[in-house]
Amino acid sequence: MARSALMNVMVQAAMKAGRGLARDFGEVQNLQVSVKGPGDFVSQADRKAEKTIYEELRRARPDYGFLMEESGVVEGGDSQHRWIIDPLDGTTNFLHGIPHFAVSIALERQGQLVAGLVFNPVTDELYSAERGGGAYLNDRRLRVAARRSLSDCVVGCGVPHLGRGDHGEFLIELRHVMGDVVGVRRQGSAALDLAYVAAGRLDGYWERHLSAWDMAAGIVLVREAGGFVTDLADGHDMFGRGDVIAGNEVVRRDLAAAVRRPFKTSKSAAAP
Repeated sequence: MARSALMNVMVQAAMKAGRGLARDFGEVQNLQVSVKGPGDFVSQADRKAEKTIYEELRRARPDYGFLMEESGVVEGGDSQHRWIIDPLDGTTNFLHGIPHFAVSIALERQGQLVAGLVFNPVTDELYSAERGGGAYLNDRRLRVAARRSLSDCVVGCGVPHLGRGDHGEFLIELRHVMGDVVGVRRQGSAALDLAYVAAGRLDGYWERHLSAWDMAAGIVLVREAGGFVTDLADGHDMFGRGDVIAGNEVVRRDLAAAVRRPFKTSKSAAAP
């Protein structure tokens, strides 16, 4: 696959950071058996990966701005372009020695997402897409799954963790979706979940309480693989609302309807 100069810059930054994360991941697995645990080490690995990506992208495009998970906003001289970076999406997986995490890099031009990359350095899977150029897993062209009935689908989701999100709301959504699909998967990385939708591994995906860096690259991947991405109100304010839902046209629509279905308590359950 011939990559553009822009994508080559993104790939170089992601792979350099990914090599460091892969080395650190080996150390985390060793730290699992220690009394202290790997928490401090992982936070250092996260910051180190972000610094690597920032330096590589800044060297190649010195005027572009940045929105980063660890360092926040860095203004650039070019107000039309902004990198959106999550150096380690799936930190909890990384922390527990689970090899499902990724580097995520997206580029925004005049407020529109135009390129995205998600890289799992453990599996060496590189998902990439540029607007109008299609989506790829390494050198293989991607298309979202073609299934059109939720009863045939496996979908991904995000589960609100300790101290974050509305657990009761999620359980209602999950109850509705579970009754309509073959299976539900919670894998711990929004970036990779969206990449899996682009690759047809998941038929759909929804999650609340996300930040822009969690989903920016994945949004580009799904769109370029022929899929549809909206917020949970069927709009396009994913960053503002912090929620996202994706799939092919039919699955995204029907999954959104299932997620939003009003909760009804049966008379027997409601009786004292």
